Amino acid sequence: MSRTRSVNNAPLKPARRSLIALTVAVMACALPATSPYAVAAAANAKLAVGSTPVNTFIGTQDEGNTFPGASAPFGLIQVSPIADHYAGFRYTDKKIRGFGHSFVSGAGCWEQGGQLSVLPVTGTIGPGGDFDTAKKGTFDHKKYAAEFSHDGEVGQAGYFKVKLTSYGGITAESTALTRAAAERYTFEGNAATGHVLVNLGQANERHSVIGSEVKIVDGNSVEGRIVTRSFCGGAKYTTWFRMTFDQPVVAHGVWDDRAGWPGATGPSQQGEAKPHGVWLSFDLKNKRSVTAISAISHVDQEGARINLQADGMDGGKPLTFDAMKAKSQAQWQRELASVRIEGGSTDDRTVFYTSLYHALLHPMTGNDADGRYRGYDDKIHTAKDWTYYEYFSLWDTYRSQNQLLALLRPERARDIANSVLKIREQGGWLPRWGYANFETNIMTGDPVTPFMVDLWRFGALKGREQEAWTALRENAFGVPAHGIRPQGRSGNPSYLKNGFVQHDRSFISKGMDTDPHHGASSTLEYALADGSLAIMAKALGKTEDAQTLAQRAGNWKQVWDASVVDEPTGERGFPRPKTEDGKWFTDVGSSYDPRGDHGFHEGTAWQYQWLVQQDVPGLVAAMGGHDHALKRLDQFFDYPAVLADPNAVRKSWVVGPYSYYAQFRYNPNNEPDLHAPWMYTLMGQPWKTATVLRGAETLFTNGPGGVTGNDDLGTMSAWYLFSALGIYPDMPGSGRFLLHAPRFASAEIDLGTGKTLRIEAPGAKPGQRRFVQSVNYGGRAVERVWLDWEQIQAGGTLKYKLTSQPDTKGWGTRARDLPAAPAGMAR
Repeated sequence: MSRTRSVNNAPLKPARRSLIALTVAVMACALPATSPYAVAAAANAKLAVGSTPVNTFIGTQDEGNTFPGASAPFGLIQVSPIADHYAGFRYTDKKIRGFGHSFVSGAGCWEQGGQLSVLPVTGTIGPGGDFDTAKKGTFDHKKYAAEFSHDGEVGQAGYFKVKLTSYGGITAESTALTRAAAERYTFEGNAATGHVLVNLGQANERHSVIGSEVKIVDGNSVEGRIVTRSFCGGAKYTTWFRMTFDQPVVAHGVWDDRAGWPGATGPSQQGEAKPHGVWLSFDLKNKRSVTAISAISHVDQEGARINLQADGMDGGKPLTFDAMKAKSQAQWQRELASVRIEGGSTDDRTVFYTSLYHALLHPMTGNDADGRYRGYDDKIHTAKDWTYYEYFSLWDTYRSQNQLLALLRPERARDIANSVLKIREQGGWLPRWGYANFETNIMTGDPVTPFMVDLWRFGALKGREQEAWTALRENAFGVPAHGIRPQGRSGNPSYLKNGFVQHDRSFISKGMDTDPHHGASSTLEYALADGSLAIMAKALGKTEDAQTLAQRAGNWKQVWDASVVDEPTGERGFPRPKTEDGKWFTDVGSSYDPRGDHGFHEGTAWQYQWLVQQDVPGLVAAMGGHDHALKRLDQFFDYPAVLADPNAVRKSWVVGPYSYYAQFRYNPNNEPDLHAPWMYTLMGQPWKTATVLRGAETLFTNGPGGVTGNDDLGTMSAWYLFSALGIYPDMPGSGRFLLHAPRFASAEIDLGTGKTLRIEAPGAKPGQRRFVQSVNYGGRAVERVWLDWEQIQAGGTLKYKLTSQPDTKGWGTRARDLPAAPAGMAR
């Protein structure tokens, strides 16, 4: 929970058109009619026939932190409302301050974009007017924010609509292509003049604007730049923009920290936290709507102009709003139609396709239409015949979203891998949480290693294996120089010497987070990363390194204290932080509590204890053997309660979006234990995985609160998709996809290679628990609990035979059907 080109353009197969010719006419059927969630669902019931159902309001409440506005798949620009919430918009907010033009989806950090805030208004602008240009503070978007109504709002893939009830009533719409977006403001009152306020000095609630520049050009265009400090106090970066209107501007002006200046065109500059912006006025007598076409760039001003020309213009004229909307929604339908499901209610399908939508938003396109991008050295580079990507929430995405993109979008996965290597080449080190063109140093562990090793295993690094190995080895065996912004494995000095990352809250960090601040969880993350890198090293013939890394993969044992007892449950043996001298950490005045937060990043020892995918047999042994480990899993999931009622998870597991600490149960809101349901499968009880998954899926619903925890750039959504489809990625680098009972009766997945994977599970029904009786792939029985990547990529048909009662001695229960720890792993 990080504080925060289409490859399938083929026409849909006629036999499957009916599977995606879906509407959401009954979207709100399961919700109380008076519920605000039901209002959002009902509004989105207007989706056109022939579309896959997406409700972009899912995740806009309860800290899901998604944005409801418009974006293209992996788009550079997004247009969405800004309200009171730090992430941009929360469904229960009362006013919209403006519509921002850059957003991160689902992160937990503040400063997530929202800059270039635009709001349509009416009234007089001038000395003594409704917007009094003679007074300071007149143009504060917290003051001029508009009330709005959920009635009639629409949140679809590629299209957003909401009615502002202030200023006589104004309908605001937005749509977007990859590098340009459109907004249409329709003034519903009797005002003869409408205004558009373009606010450069303010952004999201906690997104700090450091400086800005703006000027009015061409009679109907505005351009400029905004410098912001982003993502939990990260580095400064610049967003250049250009916006052009389909109507002539009849009056305009500039405001700053002193007052408003009618008739001024700029250029005007302002510094940190200074009010700044322009207003543009339009004659509404003959046309009640005003359309703005906008583009941004992280390269320079010319980049914004190029992007506007490439995606926002046609024949030298701005695209009409409806023309861009049609293009955007057609693009989304191609993307979403690459996965086709059968079965379930309209709500079920809407949750599924909205999850797919969210998983295809990130990372964002980083290069302009001419191929230029701003690298981590702050210099301009060019991506020729490939796409450079930005915004890498690796601590989150390495666990599920990365594998989903590799499965569905192999071309993008190759460009993503190349982008990460370019970051290292130009910035001096591999990233951890890359935002725009700088490293934030947010989160801990070594997420880039499992992320890149998986991409190598999935073929995304073909031809660049040695370059990737060099970068990953450097990261695993060293520490960046002091003058390099990334901090890499900052705990490596202790880890390489002693086998553990010391717990040291006073350790100096290059950002908000650093590994020694969370020594125990960092050690577990390092060991998992080493285990994955050992697989790559062995395959590349790096025998000595492979052996060393395999031994280091056993370093999880260095922080396993067999003497720790969880008093309420009596469970003995847990991971525990160590101090620099090798002694076990104990807080002053108390003993060590495995439910506490000391030494663990956004979690507890209970939740992190399962992060040993590289050595499940060793973990089982440390827990006292097979039966005892399974008993502990049952306690962790409150299995008897979830078995009796899947909805029990809302009491047993979920306390709040950020309830990471003082917990001993499964936390579905956060990433460290996302894989834990499959520990049952890896220990020979796959039916319990099915039970737990059906419980977890109840947390994903067709409403604003329908994402559990922060969506984290599509991570939670990707987790849900894998859960619903019946396959889940195992240990990074293994190439294994674990098998479990699917949620839907059938699914077709276009693999981006011209091949299709069909998953059939007759009898599967959302909301009903089913268990795997047998598995067949390609006409042959599958006894083991996984398929390899090569099998998945070959396509074909994966068939599940399901039953209403588990067979505790049947499929997946024999030791020979379970994956063994990689050869050479320390015991």
